[in-house]
Amino acid sequence: MEKVIVIGGGPSGLMAAVAAARHGAAVTLMDKGDKLGRKLAISGGGRCNVTNRMEERELIRYIPGNGKFMYSPFSVFNNEDIIAYFEDLGIALKEEDMGRMFPVNNKAATVVQTLLDQLQVLGVNMITDQRVTGLVFEEDQVTGVTLEDDHFVSCNRVIVATGGTSVPHTGSTGDAYPWARKAGHTVTELYPTEVPITSSDHFIQERTLQGLSLRDVELTVWNQKKKAIVKHGGDMLFTHFGISGPIALRCSQYIVKERKKNDGKPVSLSIDLYPDESLGGLEQTLHKWKKTAGEKSCKNVLNTLAPERFLLLLFERTNIDPAQALKNVHAETLQALAKEAKRFTFSSDGTLSLKKAFVTGGGVSIKEIEPKTMQSKIKQGLYFCGEVLDIHAYTGGFNITCAFSTGYTAGKSAAESLEE
Repeated sequence: MEKVIVIGGGPSGLMAAVAAARHGAAVTLMDKGDKLGRKLAISGGGRCNVTNRMEERELIRYIPGNGKFMYSPFSVFNNEDIIAYFEDLGIALKEEDMGRMFPVNNKAATVVQTLLDQLQVLGVNMITDQRVTGLVFEEDQVTGVTLEDDHFVSCNRVIVATGGTSVPHTGSTGDAYPWARKAGHTVTELYPTEVPITSSDHFIQERTLQGLSLRDVELTVWNQKKKAIVKHGGDMLFTHFGISGPIALRCSQYIVKERKKNDGKPVSLSIDLYPDESLGGLEQTLHKWKKTAGEKSCKNVLNTLAPERFLLLLFERTNIDPAQALKNVHAETLQALAKEAKRFTFSSDGTLSLKKAFVTGGGVSIKEIEPKTMQSKIKQGLYFCGEVLDIHAYTGGFNITCAFSTGYTAGKSAAESLEE
């Protein structure tokens, strides 16, 4: 009989196998793919953002999907523990903007291989090309798993780390949700998070701004009552279907939720090109330029207000002739231009699909999971960790931190429960 079976070779599964083996359990790691660590190998743009070095309370704030649940797993294995773990294995890490931690050599492959080497050292039995088809229980105790050929493998503990349904080419195809339901667990509605946003507005459909990046701007999502739901500052990118980039990804889940509340109606968004400057201050700047360089054309004088293609769109919205001398532009028109620069509005008709998302929202309900152990409250010996759970975070090392933390907690707890 196997002692601990870990299903899934992603970040949470690899860490669960490590933790269980480090705490004395005989571990078998199974994955349906031909190699382990596929999702980890492409994380952080191939550089592997292993965690984020924010203070814990701030870290929780960047986990909008049930982040408070993570206080307990973090008490077992937190972001500083993740950093220490990899550095102890010889992977030098560096801190980048907003606390993001990367290997100094910028190679995710190094992180993956180091984990695989560690699993080998710990004696973990690693099996690839092995599809698990279900979980087996006797009364309320897990007794094993079934495989594709109807073969039964008995065990004492099962850790489910199969991921969600986003990025399916890495193996995350939602395999465990039917198993969880059959075991009596609730699987909350799945939806895309950290996903590009779509829009049917004319300037998007006409590809007026396609490929244009905006730096250090602020993106806001508004509800039907014209109140701000969320706002994020940073960089974004216009695409042929809408917008992408870090702040667009972070706002995407709120668009999904707002559309669900309002029968699929479009959601209003706005871009603030100058989030650190007041509307009045920006107006004063425009009037100053009018006074000092009013003889020149609007396009030439105001060329630093926004990138050229965006500037022309601002002119279009405020009925400014780009060739017109700035001195001939009325004060009210300059005020309207400042308002557009501070609140450039457009609408979203949704996001790309769940398969195109970086992260899956929804999953196995955390209400049915013991947070200090990651064990099921419904079935003894059954553990869940990683993205299969109804936990999701923003990009920037936060999701992988949740995966490593819940994975380590599940592995440690499963091994220690065997001793008890």
